[in-house]
Amino acid sequence: MSRILITGASSGFGAMTAKALADAGHTVYAGMRDVAGRNKEAAAKAGAYAHVVEMDVSDQASVDAAVKQAGELDVVVHNAGHMVLGPTEAFTPEQLAEVYDTNVLSTQRVNRAVLPGLRARGDGLLIWVGSSSTRGGTPPYLAPYFAAKAAEDALAVSYAAELARFGIDTTIVVPGSFTTGTNHFAHAGHASDEEVVAAYDERYAGLLDQVSQKLAALAPPDADPEEVARQIVRVVGLPKGQRPFRVHIDPANDGAEEVNAVGDRVRSEFYERVGLSDLLSPRR
Repeated sequence: MSRILITGASSGFGAMTAKALADAGHTVYAGMRDVAGRNKEAAAKAGAYAHVVEMDVSDQASVDAAVKQAGELDVVVHNAGHMVLGPTEAFTPEQLAEVYDTNVLSTQRVNRAVLPGLRARGDGLLIWVGSSSTRGGTPPYLAPYFAAKAAEDALAVSYAAELARFGIDTTIVVPGSFTTGTNHFAHAGHASDEEVVAAYDERYAGLLDQVSQKLAALAPPDADPEEVARQIVRVVGLPKGQRPFRVHIDPANDGAEEVNAVGDRVRSEFYERVGLSDLLSPRR
């Protein structure tokens, strides 16, 4: 059984995954911020099956303290993220930076705290919870989130090769659009420039509602966000070197799996051509 740290474990995929991994017998450290305040209820619920650790992924000191509390880890699940909605122009650069910080820079803070230990042991697993929006259908009014998730994906791909010779495995989990069962849309942020928002509303009246409705209509009745957690449990349980590079969970089938298959094949072929094929899987 593994010792696992999950970021953003207060709700959504993070909370589901923490529970599923604990039920599978793993020792889980559920990272979440403000456990005595806004996440007090979530922390109490998670505390029934996991070790709850105070962890603000936007603060390196908080991340370092959480990793120190968790001790020697085997697996890290990069799950923390935040969605925003609205016309791209109406977001300030500072807002885009905040989205990038939560979805991308947070993973770097966690990696810098965790990887020294994993490298020293020559073992470990990083699981990156991405999004089908990085390669599949990209509806409007979600650009800052999509851009950040694309950056996270690119970072994960590069890390996979750079960690292979240390014996550290990588899997990128790619959920599609789940409009029910998670809090992504309910907790989403919004563009702050109201004047620009109003200008877009004149030409695109009701577009945000249309996007939500159309995404919901694409999902089959049996779409279950818990499948994301189940797939992460499956990946953790597989032997080193036999874990898939990507796992797609996309009931709406927005095309990301097809596009990623081409990109990942090109990546593998390129590594073969330049004589670096050993970087495609972790050293055993």
